[in-house]
Amino acid sequence: MTTAPPAQPLFLGSGANACYALYHAPAGACRGAWVYLHPFAEEMNKSRRMAALGARALAAHGHAVLQIDLHGCGDSAGESGDADWTRWLDDVARASAWLAQRHGQPGLWGLRSGALLAADAARQGVLQPAALLLWQPVLNGAVFLQQFLRLKVAAQMLGEPAGAAGGTAALRAALQAGESLEIAGYMLPPALAASLDGLDLQAMAAPACPLHWLEVVAAPERPLPPASTRLLANWGAHGVAVAGPQFWASQEISECPALLEATVAAVCQEARHAA
Repeated sequence: MTTAPPAQPLFLGSGANACYALYHAPAGACRGAWVYLHPFAEEMNKSRRMAALGARALAAHGHAVLQIDLHGCGDSAGESGDADWTRWLDDVARASAWLAQRHGQPGLWGLRSGALLAADAARQGVLQPAALLLWQPVLNGAVFLQQFLRLKVAAQMLGEPAGAAGGTAALRAALQAGESLEIAGYMLPPALAASLDGLDLQAMAAPACPLHWLEVVAAPERPLPPASTRLLANWGAHGVAVAGPQFWASQEISECPALLEATVAAVCQEARHAA
């Protein structure tokens, strides 16, 4: 295994359309390429370490990786209140085109809601990814949104002065009325909430490209969750379960070496078959 060059920061576009990216050139001959799509809100920050380790591991094995910050996230233009699913799909297409010019058509590598975005981009024909690499995919956008809204409810119960009480139903009503919500330090715009509400991996057809599905479980030998198993069976696909911490949601920044090893093994095996 050769050491990959240092990552190169860059911007795709400028001004209000500036999309921050981090390019990891492959070590040696390029065996594949990936655009990384991060999770939403605090899960993005908790996952930065694992995303960086994953990108470096793939680059060291000959895969180019472009990590992007979606519009309104991280170091890209816009604030969290500007986040928009349609605009994110545009970010995916733009990043994929940039990487395709250098290394051929890339795959999409997504974590949590980023995995849902990757699958939706492929479903809508935003691009035809070479493959999908999905880490801990969010299966249902409505369920994910409900869990996020519960953070606001919990804060209200602890005496947060913002917002009226009434549970998630009241919060959903506010979103449907066009109100943005501040939740755990992030603004949730109503258009993004509506997009999430309508997304369900279980209602999508199987992707027309190679699929690598990897999830983290609490203990060795524990299988994938039943919902994931059913979905993969419907798609005629298989997933991989590895033991480790839920790094995207842990209090402290944590790592999952088993996930990195399984990821490299999966994509390198695919590259060998393609060759």
